Amino acid sequence: MKWPNVSLEKIAQITMGQSPPGSTYNETGQGLPFFQGKAEFEDKYPVVKKWCSSPTRLAFQNDILLSVRAPVGPTNLAPCKCCIGRGLAAIRSFENLLNQDYLWFFLKKFESQLSRQGQGAIFSAINKKEIYNLKVPLPPPSEQLRILGILDQADRLRKLRAEADKKAERILPALFIKMFGDPATNPMGWPTKPLSKVCIEKPQYGANASAAEWTEGKPRYVRITDIQENGQLSPDGIVTLNLDNWEPYRLIEGDVLFARSGNTVGKTYLYQADDGLCAYAGYLIRFKPDINQIIPLYLFALTHTEYYKSWVEARKRVAGQPNINGQEYSSFSVLCPPVPLQQKFSSLLNHLNNNRKNRYECHARLETLFNSLLHRAFTGDLTVSWRQAHMKELLQEMELQAKALNN
Repeated sequence: MKWPNVSLEKIAQITMGQSPPGSTYNETGQGLPFFQGKAEFEDKYPVVKKWCSSPTRLAFQNDILLSVRAPVGPTNLAPCKCCIGRGLAAIRSFENLLNQDYLWFFLKKFESQLSRQGQGAIFSAINKKEIYNLKVPLPPPSEQLRILGILDQADRLRKLRAEADKKAERILPALFIKMFGDPATNPMGWPTKPLSKVCIEKPQYGANASAAEWTEGKPRYVRITDIQENGQLSPDGIVTLNLDNWEPYRLIEGDVLFARSGNTVGKTYLYQADDGLCAYAGYLIRFKPDINQIIPLYLFALTHTEYYKSWVEARKRVAGQPNINGQEYSSFSVLCPPVPLQQKFSSLLNHLNNNRKNRYECHARLETLFNSLLHRAFTGDLTVSWRQAHMKELLQEMELQAKALNN
């Protein structure tokens, strides 16, 4: 039994967003929540940043909000009746044909495919016709529910894993405060020194060179975009530094990199041998801590405190884009607790980082499992045995679906 592939316009109501006059926007809660695009999306529901007093296009609670402009493909669910701008389309399935949650999972599965369909020289976008003609595999209602039961269980595991990871990430700042106190107030009275005075060399800027396709045996080119918010290197988009004389930019264990430009200014990365052969890019600045004064892992942890983040915000220069240079970073005031205490903290932190690696591996396995289930769900493989055991009932449901589609 093969499922029909049906155009989305035949099984769902689609509302293309339209931006109302700018004079109707507000941030004081007047009118309906107003969503403009992907920038407001979170895991499942968008966050309300603006309201609209005279909405033109509406979405309703649990409508699927599809990003149709820069980027194309991501989805969220409408948390309530709301106004949608031209960066979104609202999609609501016809209940007698298609389960809304089934459609949401389908759109999540085909997000990358939708993105590849996006057209436009400046902004990637997908138009009304392309959305209307999107083909959706349409199993009988009972089989849709069977698929949802399996996908919901897998998705729940992913969310539990993500919640546990968020809780674990809060351990680091709590441990820092417990051992050293709040750096902003320094209640333990630790001596302080400028960053330049606890490093063995002057700050060094990275290589201004191009990237090349990753080649085994050559250094990974570490760029600002490769550094994640937690300070770890991204496993994706690995490239090689395209430079013959790259040794001056070779990272050594304990080197700490600071981002100096753009929206990511202030971001830091601690190089460790496990990251392999690496060299760093020009928008990063290297500092080499003197281990007789500052343990590198302690310094890295200090740059993830609110004390450091506030310092960065206070020193951003806005001249086209934020920027903090090596001289300014050198002036950052570093708390200098006794080295043995820093070493104890680093030992505990290494233990936490090992646990983090285990969590990431678990997360990766769950993502692989979920993506495999999504693929099998919409090819029919996931429920093949169940389908064979319920063939008679499903054929009857398909007849009713066909009549509803013709109507």
